[in-house]
Amino acid sequence: MTILERERLWVLQGERSAYALGLNDEGDLVHTYWGARLPYADDYPAAPSGSGWASFNGPGQTLAEEYPAWAGLKYIEPCLKATFADGVRDVVLRFERAQIEDDTLTLALRDAVYPLAVTPLSRRPAEHVLIARGVVTRKGGQTPTPLERVGSARWHVPAALARRLSHLTGRWADEWHLGRVPLARGVTRLESRRLTTGHHQHPWFALDDGHADEDSGQIWFGALAYSGSWALTAELTDFGHTRVSLGVNDWDFGWQLDPGTTFTTPICVGGWVGAGFGAASRALHDYTRDNVLPHRGARHRVLYNSWEATTFDVNEAGQAALAEIAASLGVELFVMDDGWFKGRTWDNAGLGDWTPDRVKFPNGLTPLIERVNALGMDFGLWIEPEMVNPDSDLYCANPDWVIHFPTRERTTARNQLILNLARTDVQDYLIDHFDHLLRDHKITFIKWDMNRNVSEPGWPDAPADARELWMRYVEGVYRVWGTLRSRHPQVIWQSCSGGGGRADLGILRYADQVWISDNTDPIARLGIQEGYSQIYPAVTMEAWVTDMNLGGAPLPLDFRFHVSMSGVLGIGADVRHWSEAERAAAARWVALYKAIRPLIQYGDQYRLLPAQGRDYSALQYMAKDKGEGVLFAYCTQMRGRAMGDAPYPTIRLRGLLPDARYTVEGIGGVRSGDAWARIGFTLPLGDLESAVRRIQRVE
Repeated sequence: MTILERERLWVLQGERSAYALGLNDEGDLVHTYWGARLPYADDYPAAPSGSGWASFNGPGQTLAEEYPAWAGLKYIEPCLKATFADGVRDVVLRFERAQIEDDTLTLALRDAVYPLAVTPLSRRPAEHVLIARGVVTRKGGQTPTPLERVGSARWHVPAALARRLSHLTGRWADEWHLGRVPLARGVTRLESRRLTTGHHQHPWFALDDGHADEDSGQIWFGALAYSGSWALTAELTDFGHTRVSLGVNDWDFGWQLDPGTTFTTPICVGGWVGAGFGAASRALHDYTRDNVLPHRGARHRVLYNSWEATTFDVNEAGQAALAEIAASLGVELFVMDDGWFKGRTWDNAGLGDWTPDRVKFPNGLTPLIERVNALGMDFGLWIEPEMVNPDSDLYCANPDWVIHFPTRERTTARNQLILNLARTDVQDYLIDHFDHLLRDHKITFIKWDMNRNVSEPGWPDAPADARELWMRYVEGVYRVWGTLRSRHPQVIWQSCSGGGGRADLGILRYADQVWISDNTDPIARLGIQEGYSQIYPAVTMEAWVTDMNLGGAPLPLDFRFHVSMSGVLGIGADVRHWSEAERAAAARWVALYKAIRPLIQYGDQYRLLPAQGRDYSALQYMAKDKGEGVLFAYCTQMRGRAMGDAPYPTIRLRGLLPDARYTVEGIGGVRSGDAWARIGFTLPLGDLESAVRRIQRVE
């Protein structure tokens, strides 16, 4: 990666893509290019001068400002809004200087009158098409300045080439629906006001001209690395510009920027590819694996989770019996879920009192852990540190530790309240308590859950603006996770918030995995997992085999395994009720998964036939060296194919070397990679049938 500097123009140039911005004659910092890398430095356009439209629209309407503040004749969505001590409520930014250091471009901006400095940062990690952007705001002088909006980045895309917006929507147990809608003139806003990333929208976008598909077309895309309330605005202006902003949500937001202090935004990453949505996803997957995850390169273990077998009816003997069966299936990690701690017989008590229940575990957790280890498995545990039940010792001792308004009733959800992790004393308590838990027990995996969203977002004794809660809470979560991670680096952490309520590039700096949905119905899961794959790699996606079927009786065990094997395989069913034949089949699939695990967790993913809205889907993983791969195919309903009314879809493989020769397990013949891609093949499957086929290069 190189950063070119030419006559007040800066170009972040990668192997295949480039991003350019510069100063125009009026001193405005203007975006000029984002797309395919051009051959020469002087190919990139210089920053144009601004021009208005009659008296009703100034240059702000027509210029693609890199980081616009609200000021003057600007009626666009601003990135920055603040109020100064004398009541002035706009910010007029002037360029001061640029600095290039390694792979980072730093631009210094300053208000024309007031001591407020704004520093946008742009970084292109080596060998990646993505650009990471963020902003640091500094306050000088003697008086504080309240900030009302501070976005992480503004992305400009040629309007003629970016008229369709791809985004993800959902709700609890129904997450990750892919939507593609034409942009209308005006502002489209997606957001979370829930204190977490949320199940309902996601801080990710992709833009194209309306004709791109998995394998072709230009795609501009981005995602916010943040685990709190966020906002995305996509604006199609009357002057032919498309602009997307991402950052901390400004709804109910406030931040007192005191003299000598800074405010740093979350990072926002963005990229361009010229080869379709699949290429955009693979770029995000590579970036996440190479630059974000804590345990980079780790092969995640096959786990068993006890929740669906026992719910809250947890005890040492019952968990040990489940562990015996799990070990016989080839499971590598046994995870005890909710119900293990003091007073926890249902969801109405116990949260906050994180010591083993002496009735259920009279000798503590150590005997169970030792038994699990003796069976050849590691031990993991479920916790929900951010929550507290009113019926708990912790709440009785510290009722003001929860988020609340002092004059309002405290609304419970799932019988629990939220501890205010914006408070350092709450953070310190959680760090100390869980540090002891991990130090005193041989635990190598933690499932960290969060089972409600915020209400009454008050902080009565806040040191400044109580609305800082929205961001300081997230910073507190990061501090607790980060401190525990640094003290216990061997532990793998999983982020869960009733499923996919906190899945983002921010939490993945601390957690290696995400529990993407509480819905484990295999048919529903096909679409859920596909939506998740738009952004995140399979190595981060825990996927359980369970007995859930929203339509009635459990689906075939093979089908259930094949769905879960396309992520990080786990088992969550009550295996006590599986027959000997089912246990034998499970052991075979676990063994196969271990053999193909490197391909799934660290290979390139190709969505060959989409699952959402279809009855036959297929996806493929291919090793980075193109030497081997694996194909998954699923049929949920035949819809007359047995009668010849609807032919089976053609499966065309991707990611193979065109001139190399390959075999596909169960499909006769040796063909070139080009032939497998162009001619393809069919794989007849009946209702609720599925297949796993290994792909091998033939020397």
